[in-house]
Amino acid sequence: MGSPENFENSIKRLENIVKELESVDVEIEKALDLFEEGTRLSKICAKKLAAVERRVEILKKGEKENDVLELFQGMEED
Repeated sequence: MGSPENFENSIKRLENIVKELESVDVEIEKALDLFEEGTRLSKICAKKLAAVERRVEILKKGEKENDVLELFQGMEED
């Protein structure tokens, strides 16, 4: 299988790998290949999650690293 293009596809593939590895009928060489692919995908997913986490932290910060919510305190609704 080629490299999944996005996080969701990577997660789905990881779920399928787990199901295959849990199968009683999987041969040792196939299991090793699946484990290797799963390890690679888990690293890709971890990197993507870290990038998203960094973006969320940036979005939560306003200028001079004030919490964005602080910027809206005291504002009244129209």
